[in-house]
Amino acid sequence: MDWITSAQAFAYEWYMWAMPLSGIITIMIPLFLSVAYTTWLERRVIGAMQVRIGPNKVGWKGLLQPIADVAKLAFKEIIIPAGANKVLFLIAPVIMLISAFAAWAVIPFNAELVLADVNAGLLYVLAVTSVGVYGVIIAGWASNSKYALLGAMRSAAQIVAYEIAMGFALVGVLMAAGTMNLGGIITAQQGEYGFVNWFWLPLLPLFLIYFISGVAETNRAPFDVAEGESEIVAGFHVEYSGMAFAVFFVAEYANMLLIAALASIMFMGGWLSPFDGLLSAQTLSIPVLGYFLDNGMHWFFAKIFFFIFLFLWFRATFPRYRYDQIMRLGWKVFIPITIVWIVVVGFMVLGQLSPWWGTAT
Repeated sequence: MDWITSAQAFAYEWYMWAMPLSGIITIMIPLFLSVAYTTWLERRVIGAMQVRIGPNKVGWKGLLQPIADVAKLAFKEIIIPAGANKVLFLIAPVIMLISAFAAWAVIPFNAELVLADVNAGLLYVLAVTSVGVYGVIIAGWASNSKYALLGAMRSAAQIVAYEIAMGFALVGVLMAAGTMNLGGIITAQQGEYGFVNWFWLPLLPLFLIYFISGVAETNRAPFDVAEGESEIVAGFHVEYSGMAFAVFFVAEYANMLLIAALASIMFMGGWLSPFDGLLSAQTLSIPVLGYFLDNGMHWFFAKIFFFIFLFLWFRATFPRYRYDQIMRLGWKVFIPITIVWIVVVGFMVLGQLSPWWGTAT
């Protein structure tokens, strides 16, 4: 009987390790593929907007181009500057990568599919994503390059400014939903009016500020002064090459996907259908059509795709801002507006003045 007990204990221990590991792999592999093909999508979309072809040689419509790019970078030499701090130089991109990917642990893809359904999911996301700024600063300092250090200082100041605005915007969501659980925030947006019940309408100023701040925090155009080639070459990662540079690249696009996912969850209903509460049970029971019209992760992915398209559209449309314009927008415009709207949301929730929060306490 002892060997049976030992086998059961071993099986239970294996199960406790295997289940989280399988969940991590299930999320990470599609996420890496999404990052790779976001680069392909960006080149194709911007090419179409600028009446160019874009990648079209490697595979059908250039679909194998991301794979070729990864192979090219994998075989390139990682050159470490002579005066650089080698340990910190190699750790910096890893910090940014971990910060970008760790937040996905609490992202709910539908009502059941989430790796860690923690009550303080919103607080966890804010804590984890804020670590990325250390990777930027360390990369600029460890490179022993004045250009890299200048780019790091620019990027760090920009990230801090817009992260405050993003944090205040999410405080409004917390007040409206009454919970920090990301699944609970999505559930709080359910109602009989479909997409009108989502937080984008009562929190419209916070929604716009959150997404624009997300574009700025990820150093995407038109806020990419930290890596403005005409001014400071490539910014904080100017001394990086090969896979070390590729890790920065992956972290940037993973952060884009994360901002898009959080914007979908916080303001656009996450996995909720725009027709939630508007369609009858008979309509939802129609094969295939009912599935697509009902709530599900396909709506979540569609919303992420929409926000990613906005990221790409912005890059092809707007000219790069001056650094002083960027900092003024963050400190003197966005932060005051978020503070004022938080007060407005507080009165709306406290007095139950909004139909979206009729059950608020």
